[in-house]
Amino acid sequence: MIRHCVFIRFRPEISAEEKTSIFAEIAGLKSRLPGLLATHEGANVSPEIGMDKGYAEGFIVDFADAGARDAYLADPEHQKTGAKIVAAAEGGIDGIFVYDLEIPD
Repeated sequence: MIRHCVFIRFRPEISAEEKTSIFAEIAGLKSRLPGLLATHEGANVSPEIGMDKGYAEGFIVDFADAGARDAYLADPEHQKTGAKIVAAAEGGIDGIFVYDLEIPD
């Protein structure tokens, strides 16, 4: 399994509604893309102050395998949502941190 973690430093003027809409678009891909197992999104709730380095919100997507993850990355709807995330992030792409983990069976 591949766990795709995306953490975002949203620009201060991005509304809660816009964030919710972006996260809903990511979740909506599950019904269209085989091998997309689950999505989780939300704000950082860690008590470790400052450890998030400003990446206060984000989402995680679980995939059956690397092939399913790669299909998601190439998907036109994902790419449209990705462009919205870049536009909403502080500094564009610099305000986004992506980390993929391979989770053994």
